[in-house]
Amino acid sequence: MHDIRALRDAPEAFDAALARRGHAPVSADLLSIDAARRARIQAAEEARAAQNAASREAGAAKGRGDEDMFLRLRALVTEKKAEVTRMEEAARAEDDRLTQALLSLPNLPHPDVPDGTDEADNVELRRWGTPPELAFPAREHFEVPAAAAGMDFAAAAKLSGARFVVLKGAMARLHRALAQFMLDVHITDNGLEETWTPVLVREEAMLGTGQLPKFGEDSYQTREGWWLVPTAEVTLTNLAAGEIVEEAALPRRMVAHTQCFRSEAGSAGRDTRGMLRQHQFEKVEMVSLTTPDASAAEHARMTDCAEGILRRLGLAHRTVVLCTGDMGFGARRTHDIEVWLPGQGTWREISSVSTCGEFQARRMNARFRPAGGGKPEFVHTLNGSGLAVGRALIAVVENGQTEDGAVVVPDVLAPYLGGKRRITPEGELV
Repeated sequence: MHDIRALRDAPEAFDAALARRGHAPVSADLLSIDAARRARIQAAEEARAAQNAASREAGAAKGRGDEDMFLRLRALVTEKKAEVTRMEEAARAEDDRLTQALLSLPNLPHPDVPDGTDEADNVELRRWGTPPELAFPAREHFEVPAAAAGMDFAAAAKLSGARFVVLKGAMARLHRALAQFMLDVHITDNGLEETWTPVLVREEAMLGTGQLPKFGEDSYQTREGWWLVPTAEVTLTNLAAGEIVEEAALPRRMVAHTQCFRSEAGSAGRDTRGMLRQHQFEKVEMVSLTTPDASAAEHARMTDCAEGILRRLGLAHRTVVLCTGDMGFGARRTHDIEVWLPGQGTWREISSVSTCGEFQARRMNARFRPAGGGKPEFVHTLNGSGLAVGRALIAVVENGQTEDGAVVVPDVLAPYLGGKRRITPEGELV
């Protein structure tokens, strides 16, 4: 959410920053609503002052026995009281209009984010590893016999419909091993605090991280009003909602492994085969809360944490900075980490690591008290996948596939698989 005071100070700069994201100018409309709101507030204050003055004069008239003056002043008090009520209601209506308008606007991009309209304009920062050169035609994950034996899309469709999967046997165990491995690395080596959170949240939690009101159609809501989280970013970040923490308590670094749910309303027809884009999936999510001065360094650190998982798995990947037209709603700057998938012959996103500045913190009123004293300030929030578990499974299968249809799994996963390192074409872990 944006600060209306900052918009008042520099409306042209605000519109220019939004224009980088392809958004039409809004400052004139917002300032008009703001002016109407402030006028109603001032009118209410003036009416209240007149009401108080008339009340005092009525008391004086009553005291000196001037009944006619007392009755006239009492009528004026009643009139001004009604006027105060009308002006306060009008001010609240304008305030609601302004709040809803501000909530619908995306975050402003960081000045060093490249301009662009879509993923073609993203800028590569670096690469790690070399995509494997297979001596046979690469299969997509759902075509590799070792994986296909443990991925039952037909059973999932019977249970739930399209874009679901039932994992069995070695695939289910490999999926679980990947999540456990990611958690262990982040907790033991990267210093993140493991956190377990609900996957059903109140509407204000979704509002706080920016999923609502704009993207309600991309998420699921229960009949009771709860929302199913699209990512643990929602719960981890909202742990700070309404709080004021001491600066010494920052940064706060958390990680959670959760189920995630997305309707994929904005992705109709994309990636309909296999596990790449599902309605229900798992992620190991990282969230950091920090001071404004430390957020750039924290963004780099979190990106390295996500890249480190791929390095340990031996998976070739590249990191790109998203252009203004490809960034998510709440992001100020985003690094996408893309893993090489031989079956598709291309790079595919496996993690997005974003810094949001104070955008989310302002929506949820999450602040810190500076060590040197002074007024509380909004924290900066950051989030990133560390990693998407299903997509990591896809990458391991496609990069580890052999010509006979088996899959060789990365050595670092062996401790989680009873020391075994291979899945046979029949789907047996050996």
